Amino acid sequence: MRIYEELFIVKPDVEEAEYSQFVKLLEELITSNGGTMEKTDIWGKRRLAYDVKGYGDGIYILLVFAAPNSLIRELERRLRVTDMVIKYLTVRVDEDRKRLAKKTKQRERRAIRKPASVAPAPRPAPPPPAQEEPAEAPGKPAEETVESAAE
Repeated sequence: MRIYEELFIVKPDVEEAEYSQFVKLLEELITSNGGTMEKTDIWGKRRLAYDVKGYGDGIYILLVFAAPNSLIRELERRLRVTDMVIKYLTVRVDEDRKRLAKKTKQRERRAIRKPASVAPAPRPAPPPPAQEEPAEAPGKPAEETVESAAE
């Protein structure tokens, strides 16, 4: 079975009891067709980036589940025909999880192979910049170098 994330947006004027019942219906659909629910997360009412079907706000709901491929078609069909759902997105995430697990395993192997790194010796501090003598001493008139060069 593959792991999927289903994110859908419900109209903002729908009662909580109504969309909670719809979420339970989807969970039952998933479990009755051989899938397993991992997580159900109701994000709540949020502002949409752009108006969708005339709505500027929506209630975001995320379902994470493992299911056979054949179930996705039926799940998306139900989301499409339900009036309260204004937008939905299904993403297969098991490939991403495999890739992440493979990378972490490679990092662990590299960490084991590498000897514990010795702290580098501290570099000596750079010498302080040389202070230049001020051209004029306070209270003394400036020397005229242009006239003395002309003579």
